[in-house]
Amino acid sequence: MCFGSLPKKGKKGMYFRCKNCGGNVVYSPEKHGMYCPFCESEGSDERAAGQTGALTVCPNCSGEVPVDEHICATRCPYCDSYLIFDERVEGKYEPRMMIPFQMGRETCKQSLRDKFRKCRFAPVDFLSEARLNSMQGYYVPYWFYDYDTACSFLGEGTKVKVWVSGNKQYTETSVYNISRNMDIHFEKIPVDASLQMPDDVMDLIAPFHYNQMTPFQARFLSGFYGEKYNMPSGEVEMRARSLMKADAEKLLRESYAGYNSVKTLSQDVRVRESGAAYGLLPVWKYIYRYKEQEYPFYVNGQTGKIVGTAPFSRGRFVAYVGTLWACCTAVLALLQILLGLL
Repeated sequence: MCFGSLPKKGKKGMYFRCKNCGGNVVYSPEKHGMYCPFCESEGSDERAAGQTGALTVCPNCSGEVPVDEHICATRCPYCDSYLIFDERVEGKYEPRMMIPFQMGRETCKQSLRDKFRKCRFAPVDFLSEARLNSMQGYYVPYWFYDYDTACSFLGEGTKVKVWVSGNKQYTETSVYNISRNMDIHFEKIPVDASLQMPDDVMDLIAPFHYNQMTPFQARFLSGFYGEKYNMPSGEVEMRARSLMKADAEKLLRESYAGYNSVKTLSQDVRVRESGAAYGLLPVWKYIYRYKEQEYPFYVNGQTGKIVGTAPFSRGRFVAYVGTLWACCTAVLALLQILLGLL
């Protein structure tokens, strides 16, 4: 892992402390609020801050915490407090919006077990409690793009009519001019801005339901890991424009459905206005290591959608085949004995 340091002049790091017992208060998806796992109090959080030097210093225990270049929230390896770094959630790095985690770790673990419980040849410890406890929740940085577009289509459509009269079959082909003009407004087309998260996986883990989008609050980060955006909006916008264009063309096609064939003469998707906003979306990540290979699993922290492929254990497969063969042999032997008695 590549580590970076904060500016030497000192920046604030913070965590949320319980006013009752002094423990680290975290955001609980199940309770939809701040929760102290030490004294089990709710809503008892207060923001605690500390000054950092060349390296990030935990405001709770003063231990030096290594921080990756893009990390905005992490966990102290000494006192296990969840820390948020002000300079990476403020100013140009302040998210405008976020969806807080709706699924906690225990719910997520059960979802993985439910999905993969029928994978007969997965390694024995694949879904063990010890392995699944390594699962971590991440707030992934996203850019959300809005587009106001003017879309047009010109083409020729054909409709074919076939009928039979007497002993003859007749075919009539009619040609029509097709013209469509549509004003389409797109809102919050998401593109992840994390170098750590695979783009294809982040596309597959969608959709998120934006009705639970809320203005950014640092307290939602407590209990999870988080990144600031790794790339500016202009660097990843081509992905958003590709998604927008594909959706616009689909809507145009749906508007002239019903023809037997359509020939495109011209098609245009013109962007009149556009905008981008920065936000965070919740994702659980579980990495299972088996025979020097990593098997990553990603779970949508809002909807529970899972992306990942279960590992294959050759040993379990061989054992299963051996057991099946032994059972078949025993059945055949028993049949021979019974037939011999007849």
